[in-house]
Amino acid sequence: MATDEYALIERARSDPEAFGLLYERYVGKIYSYIYYRVGNHYDAEDLTARTFYRALNHIAEYTPRGAPFSAWLYRIAHNLVVNWHRDRQRHRLVSLEEAMLHTPLGHPEELQQLSEREEEKERLLAAVRSLPEDRQQLLILKFVEGLSNVEIGQIMGRSEGAIKSLYYRTLLSLREMLEKE
Repeated sequence: MATDEYALIERARSDPEAFGLLYERYVGKIYSYIYYRVGNHYDAEDLTARTFYRALNHIAEYTPRGAPFSAWLYRIAHNLVVNWHRDRQRHRLVSLEEAMLHTPLGHPEELQQLSEREEEKERLLAAVRSLPEDRQQLLILKFVEGLSNVEIGQIMGRSEGAIKSLYYRTLLSLREMLEKE
């Protein structure tokens, strides 16, 4: 951990302004991570706020264990997302009028291609969302956040080798699920 970050964390234990600097440093990444897990801007904003609220309330208990501060924030966010999914068994219905409002006008061929790309994207997202929580987390940290296997291991509390193995098994599972369709 960088000594300047560690000093900032120490200051944040008693100085809300220092915590504000940590917030500014990490809010974008945490929001992005949560957004890809829940797929809704409003819920992602709410869960991001809750993540930092919890972090602020528990920063006195934070102990660096060789992992960056962001790993602690990702764990808080992950736990909130898991609880959010557990609490909500919902299916969003979109009315025809709403769908028409978001459909761009253009040539039928362009609309067909756009529709096919959207269907592919939805199939992939549905497949990813059907994976176990740890595999979803891995894919988001890898592809959305662009983190290395070592960084992902620190966040998920696993070794680099375990992350590589999980990543390989996850990609195989996704391929099998998409081929079955």
